[in-house]
Amino acid sequence: MKNAVAAVFTICAVLAMATFAGATGGDDVKSQLPKYTYKLKDSFPVKGRQGIAVDDKFYYVSGSKAIYKYDKKGNLIASNENPFEGYAIPSNHIGDIDVFNGELFISAEWFVDGVGKDIQIAIHDANTLKFKRTFKFEPSSGQEEVSGICVDRDKQTVWMCSWVGGTSGLYLYEYSLKTGAYLRKVHLAPVPQWIQGVYYFKGALYVTADDGEADFDEPDHLYRVDISDKTYAPVVLEKTFTEVKRQGEIEGLAVDSATNELLVHFNRGARIILGMPKGFYDGYDKEISEVYRFSMTPRK
Repeated sequence: MKNAVAAVFTICAVLAMATFAGATGGDDVKSQLPKYTYKLKDSFPVKGRQGIAVDDKFYYVSGSKAIYKYDKKGNLIASNENPFEGYAIPSNHIGDIDVFNGELFISAEWFVDGVGKDIQIAIHDANTLKFKRTFKFEPSSGQEEVSGICVDRDKQTVWMCSWVGGTSGLYLYEYSLKTGAYLRKVHLAPVPQWIQGVYYFKGALYVTADDGEADFDEPDHLYRVDISDKTYAPVVLEKTFTEVKRQGEIEGLAVDSATNELLVHFNRGARIILGMPKGFYDGYDKEISEVYRFSMTPRK
């Protein structure tokens, strides 16, 4: 039944995007289809509940108040459970993360019951996991919360996403990697609900959205954002996650370019109210955090 519902959802989304493309002068219908097929390989448990990053040798996982480092067999090898040490502005929450050129890019803020403030773009050393410096956040961007961050390796820029609704969640926000200067925001069309993570891969941005209702066993989704120099970017449904052990809360994502694997962070077992765990579902007495690995094959 879940697969049938997911298939109907995909068809409806494709039709909607085809209509959007025609109305805005977009590309042909093929551009509104997923770029890859995804096959679940395995999953492994992690300590953090927020995000995932990967480089040639390691996985990096963020908790709300911690950073963890794993080898590629899933073994924990280092941790920083006091990650906000040295921050000029107090933070209590880390979202999705990225790693680039030996540095971890951390989306940090003060977050309570669905409300974020004091957004920071923090840089940590990938070897030690310790804080190094920050980028200056630009309040005039209109961004009210930060749920994820990534580096565009081609343009040398940094992107951030927002989980909260309203106008803040309508956009992705771009900064210069070299100077830290705020560059622009890009309007998503249509807008995924409850964006949790963002990642740049081969010319597109990919976002995870916690848009499935866990109470009803509804799956969450991956969307592709075909970014350009325009003020808006078409959004395409890339994948529906029906394979997880129990529908819960999707979090961050990354792509291991060495293995062509999509890595997606999921939590299950806890009831999430306004972005925070509040009790457990039947059969659980704790929240379980896992990273799922999917092989990626380009569609012909």
